[in-house]
Amino acid sequence: MRYPSAGPDGGPDALFGLDALDAAAVPGAGTTGQGGHAAEHGPEDRSAFRDSPAARRLLPVRTLYTEPAAAASPRGRQILARFPDAQVIEVDSHWRIPGLHGNEGNVERWVRVKGETLVLGEKKTLATRPNGRSADWIAPGPSNGCAMACAYCYVPRRKGYANPITVFTNIDGIIAHLARHIARLGRKREPNQCDESAWVYDIGENGDCSLDALVCDNTADLVRAFRRWPSAKASFATKFVNPDLLALDPRGRTRIRFSLMPAADSRLLDLRTSPVDDRMAAAADFLDAGYEVHFNLSPVVLRPGWEHDWTELLRQLDDVLPDRVKRQAAAEVIMLTHNRELHEVNLGWHPRAEEVLWRPALQQGKRSENGALNVRYANGVKAAAVHTLTGLVAAHAPWLRIRYAF
Repeated sequence: MRYPSAGPDGGPDALFGLDALDAAAVPGAGTTGQGGHAAEHGPEDRSAFRDSPAARRLLPVRTLYTEPAAAASPRGRQILARFPDAQVIEVDSHWRIPGLHGNEGNVERWVRVKGETLVLGEKKTLATRPNGRSADWIAPGPSNGCAMACAYCYVPRRKGYANPITVFTNIDGIIAHLARHIARLGRKREPNQCDESAWVYDIGENGDCSLDALVCDNTADLVRAFRRWPSAKASFATKFVNPDLLALDPRGRTRIRFSLMPAADSRLLDLRTSPVDDRMAAAADFLDAGYEVHFNLSPVVLRPGWEHDWTELLRQLDDVLPDRVKRQAAAEVIMLTHNRELHEVNLGWHPRAEEVLWRPALQQGKRSENGALNVRYANGVKAAAVHTLTGLVAAHAPWLRIRYAF
């Protein structure tokens, strides 16, 4: 497979975008450690992408906030050992960190905070809730936040001016919760749009599991757990190609969904992510490694020329994917949802993004499931755009089954 590509900061081939975020080519993926979940196997006992210069540049962690119990856990000790030079600051709660959350001055350091700061906590409430779109269930995730800097991301709306990765170290508890939930459900008796025969659990709603794997073994532990559960599948969306995941042997029980958008949009909006070309190129390697590989056409941003650029993307997808990937592929189409508070934050660090994200003439208010007041494209605008894009898929990638579009 093609590994993260070298290129100038912010250039068309740059992996991470903006200042000091270039990447170097990586010669190959190593093997992952084996053993029970939450063991302290990890970066010290194998050669892996997460030990490469490119990964270190993405996560040059200098400050590590941690709850006491998280630091004392096996997973916490693994992470502390991985970043021995970081300043460790004890906090009462991973949600309430003075100087990080609610600090308006962090807007000017938005990208730097994402890479240089890491938070360790325990997930106090373990709950699985129904979904019905890309997954049957939303699982309690192993993280919250991200080191990438997508300008439209909804997660930072809850944290206030900072959105670094918060790793939940009680991964054993998360896996035990999932085991009980799956056992109570029993086998899936009727197929639905999520899967024909398995209960699908989204394990990465508030983070990116591929990127989390640079920090610790939470993602690996979840992939190994799901391969033991024949009635269930894990699922997560990602914008980051992490070759370390190829060695996890998921045995068809994990679905990875590569998020795609036209390259011009990605260069503007998907900062610090893998180039879209690399996400496409990785699909066959992940399928051959035992993953189910799907796609997110997301978010669809309406701006002049969007139809032409999505046409080119779909043609490219049709050209580069081998038939074995196409035969099992499916996709979701998700139109942009934005938020006034995030709009104001973005104006402080990336105002060019708001030229295409914030278009009041096309947008209307929307109350989200969690009660937040967001904005989305007006009903008529959105319906027409969904019709156009699904028509483009039918014309240029007819093999790509659209699971849902909204």
